[in-house]
Amino acid sequence: MWWHVYPLGAVGAEIRPTTPVDERPVEHRLSRLVPWLDHVVDLGLNGLLLGPVSASSTHGYDVVDHFRVDPRLGDDADLDALLAAAHDRGVRVLFDGVFNHVGRDHPAFRALEEHGPDAPTADLFAVDWTGWQPGDPVPVGDFEGHDILVALDHDSPAVQDLVVEVMTHWLARGIDGWRLDAAYAVPPAFWTAVLPRVRERFPDAWCSGEVIHGDATAIVTASTMDSTTQYELWQGTWHGIADRNCFELAHAVERHDALLGTFVPTTFVGNHDVTRIASAVGERFAGHAAAVLFTVAGTPVVYAGDEYGWTAVKEERLGGDDAVRPELPATPPSPTDLTRTYQALVALRRRMPWLHRAHTDVVHLTNTALVLRTATADAAVVTALNLADDPAEVPAADATRVEAGGGDLRDGTLRLPAGGWAVLTA
Repeated sequence: MWWHVYPLGAVGAEIRPTTPVDERPVEHRLSRLVPWLDHVVDLGLNGLLLGPVSASSTHGYDVVDHFRVDPRLGDDADLDALLAAAHDRGVRVLFDGVFNHVGRDHPAFRALEEHGPDAPTADLFAVDWTGWQPGDPVPVGDFEGHDILVALDHDSPAVQDLVVEVMTHWLARGIDGWRLDAAYAVPPAFWTAVLPRVRERFPDAWCSGEVIHGDATAIVTASTMDSTTQYELWQGTWHGIADRNCFELAHAVERHDALLGTFVPTTFVGNHDVTRIASAVGERFAGHAAAVLFTVAGTPVVYAGDEYGWTAVKEERLGGDDAVRPELPATPPSPTDLTRTYQALVALRRRMPWLHRAHTDVVHLTNTALVLRTATADAAVVTALNLADDPAEVPAADATRVEAGGGDLRDGTLRLPAGGWAVLTA
């Protein structure tokens, strides 16, 4: 179970510097994450998912050197120290692999601009050179209209070799796996060519692809990825709670359940690209979202600060992500009621590891009330949500004990307070 942090923001680095990467002094900031590792352990989590660490021009996803630690974060020694500190605590580390595109300042693309089709790096990019003249802009694709992100040619063996080299380089340095950024934009056949080569050397490396849309089952089957991000469940959780429409959430849970025959999705209620869950559903209902996250199947990811109920809204503008990618305090704040809720839910999941792949049934459903039962033949966890402004009575689905949240359990019926929730065990 992962704690996800966006390093550049978390350590207070300048996100849009004007100085070229090679001219920037090394700022030893990665050590600022070390005091937070004990917080990760205190939550009961055992993984650290780092956003981009490699050298980039601005926000980390316009990479200019896959093999170098961004000087705004530090150097190799700083990274080694962070990895050692995490592993000493039993915390695994996941890197964010930006392999769909590179930044325009990447030397490979600079060479392309200078030398055109004669550049030694020309086979990394798909370019129709018809009619091109020296000095003309290179007619290369970009990522979803972002001009600073130059798309790589994933049909090229040179790109496959590069990505294998990058992935194995950092795995050899001590990381434990990869989040594959924008994996939905990359042909599954590319990952089929890359990931088995990586696993030849690192068979235990775990790889989860960022898949925002598309047929996740088909993508996993074709690509050999271990998992994909579960955006449909995130959206169902967000809208279901915010709109007081438990039917949407129930539908998302049922569709989520159907994926388990093929793979276990990577689940979340917040990340570095979306509005904070406490802002999306309202601070009053942040615990409801967490209850769903930790009681349905999946590999849960907690975005740093969501366990405190931090709020922020993503905006569609330059710098619109900054609010959801804040600098972390030097040391973790004191736990809040929501923090303790996260601890209780994580502890429950650690006691019941079968939740990782167990199926969930919807046993009670109205617009504002939902009861989920996640179970095996021998054990069950029941999650009950009340989104209404009045108390509600719902079936306890054979549960006998309230583990988290709050409610009055009597005679097979659970009485939830207005806007309440509870997680129970049988």
